[in-house]
Amino acid sequence: MEININDRDLSTWAGYLLNHSLGGIQADDIVMIKGEHITWPLISVLQEKIISAGAIADIYIVPPDNDRGKVWGAAMARHGSLDQISRVPEWLIKRYESMTKYIEVLGSENPALFADLPADTSQEIMKADEPFKSIRMFKPWVLTLFPTPGFAAMEGMDLQSYVNFIVGASTVDPRQLEAVEEPLYQLMKKSRQIRIQTVHPADGRELELKMSIAGRTVIKCTGEKNFPDGEVFTSPDAASVEGEIYVDLPVSYNGVTIQGIYLNFSDGVIREYNALQGENTLRTIIETDKGSHRLGEVALGMNQRIQKVLKHPLFVEKVGGTLHIAIGASYPECFVDNPASEEGKKETDDYIKRGLLNKSAQHVDIVTDFRTGGAGKAVFLDDIQLQINDNIWTVPE
Repeated sequence: MEININDRDLSTWAGYLLNHSLGGIQADDIVMIKGEHITWPLISVLQEKIISAGAIADIYIVPPDNDRGKVWGAAMARHGSLDQISRVPEWLIKRYESMTKYIEVLGSENPALFADLPADTSQEIMKADEPFKSIRMFKPWVLTLFPTPGFAAMEGMDLQSYVNFIVGASTVDPRQLEAVEEPLYQLMKKSRQIRIQTVHPADGRELELKMSIAGRTVIKCTGEKNFPDGEVFTSPDAASVEGEIYVDLPVSYNGVTIQGIYLNFSDGVIREYNALQGENTLRTIIETDKGSHRLGEVALGMNQRIQKVLKHPLFVEKVGGTLHIAIGASYPECFVDNPASEEGKKETDDYIKRGLLNKSAQHVDIVTDFRTGGAGKAVFLDDIQLQINDNIWTVPE
């Protein structure tokens, strides 16, 4: 099936990624662009623009059995040993260290190729990939999603409708999000606690999850890291997370759909969990390491244009009127001003030792719908209950 995207849209999309998300390309840049061959139409335009700016484009084509280009793909998870997984080539680290900027073009030819992997080896691959994730997180980076037939099928959409939806959302000026997010951003910055109330559909129980965000840096997302974008987030003090939550919207992880998630936290740790669909995959995520039993992010979806719920986390977490939490790693920039500096690294280590900043090979976003019909009931920043108007979170006057 042919993916039809016109040259003007590809050029607009690539221009936003390079000039808005990455802040422009200089002649001394080495920009890694990573993605499967099926995403080549966008990668090709990015490459041309980077070369035209006098810089170097390092094109990293990912095998189709490797979700997001981890250090190893599904073949290693299914047939390799733990010893083999640990033998990551040294040249790969050097390749990551040499780049100055990073673009990841998500989009899979066949998500089933990396679905339902053995838990032990897939967890080890996540751990082996963590150093690479750390390298790219400390450099200018952006993720975007290219529409593929495999992803369209995963979403239950015909290809052209899916292409139109993804491209339409990816060619809108992201600066429009600034004004939409500003009131929530200002309130969240001065709040000490967030309380999340949801309803368990099985028995109607009202659940509450609370966590401290006092002193944490709050971040407005307007296309610098994710494209398209639209959220306001922070990382809570991991040890402060207490209570229960029900997460109703589906999310795809390694080609497997997870939906209907229940989590119970005590002293910052997930003590109980289950899911209506994909529970084995949820177990693989949570049991990866110590940090994957804790919470790394809380965020509110603020994109008015993205109202259709897709399974891919890049899109579902941006839906206006939703809230997502992330199982796993915290964002160091929510705790220290410059995590890449030597002083910032020392501060980060101190927060980790104190149990406030969470370190994990995982960071998996799961989303609750607070619009009509969703499992979400209410969100409070301190004593102020947020409202939903025009499909986005608003601060009451």
